[in-house]
Amino acid sequence: MSVAARPFIVLSSLGAPVLLIGGWTVAAAHQHAGFDAITGTISALAGLGADDRYIMTIALYGVGVCHVLTALGLRPARLVGRRILGAGGLFSLGVASLPLPAVGTSSAHLVAAAGAFGCLTAWPFFAYQREPGTPLALRPSVSVAAGIVLVVLLGWLGVELGARTHVGLAERTAAAAQALWPLVVSVTCVVLGSATRRR
Repeated sequence: MSVAARPFIVLSSLGAPVLLIGGWTVAAAHQHAGFDAITGTISALAGLGADDRYIMTIALYGVGVCHVLTALGLRPARLVGRRILGAGGLFSLGVASLPLPAVGTSSAHLVAAAGAFGCLTAWPFFAYQREPGTPLALRPSVSVAAGIVLVVLLGWLGVELGARTHVGLAERTAAAAQALWPLVVSVTCVVLGSATRRR
């Protein structure tokens, strides 16, 4: 492929899962009344009623910035896919900026969270390339397969939002997968792509 990825995307795409998983781990440990990761949501850790809510809030801002930077530098991917990934990052910034109230819910927060989950699930379906030399993770079969996995995980989260029995676990699983896939794509494009070009 003639268009190379920007090398910085390895760091930006690594930052997203590190900040997300590290953020919810540290933030949960700071809840004086304890926190059940099986039923408790990520948003609750950044909500107005959380202890030391700044931890998860900063992490969410960082995740959003990381996704936007990755979208900007992931040039081997189709532009529409990159735009959807970047939109997911912007919605993540919205999630951080519109915290849940101490009691009840927030329509604005729910819209931002739905936008983030939706975009970060959808982008692989629009990012693949068919050109010769396309990095493995951006080939149609691989990219679509990854998207299907993300859709299944998002579907599980949707079910749990109604059941409320394992909503925290479902959300963390879906969010972690969404944060890890850009890293896989970035490493494939930058590291493996560079090795292929040197042969």
